[in-house]
Amino acid sequence: MNIEELRDYCIRKQGATESFPFGEDTLVFKVGERIFLLTSLKSGNIFNVKCDPERAIELRERYVEVKPGYHMNKVHWNTIYMDGNLTRKQLYQMIDHSYELVVQSLPKNVQEELAR
Repeated sequence: MNIEELRDYCIRKQGATESFPFGEDTLVFKVGERIFLLTSLKSGNIFNVKCDPERAIELRERYVEVKPGYHMNKVHWNTIYMDGNLTRKQLYQMIDHSYELVVQSLPKNVQEELAR
């Protein structure tokens, strides 16, 4: 997966927005004003996603491409390297999991709007 494919996948998510709140190198995707993915345009091969803490540890132990979240809360965030052996399906699953965790944390009325 490359940065363009990553962007295309994220921006298609219901209610997803993109912005550069941390400078022109860091592309951020949000839903309901909460971040579900960040990526560096400079490196182009990594992204950070939110993850259930137990699942985060499991993924880090299983895949060398999954590390504790760089510059993030390492309990809840993973840094994913796209240029390793993870399949596109696995990458999409990690993005989906992050998006779903964030949506579940939103107020019910926002969740209902997203479901429409």
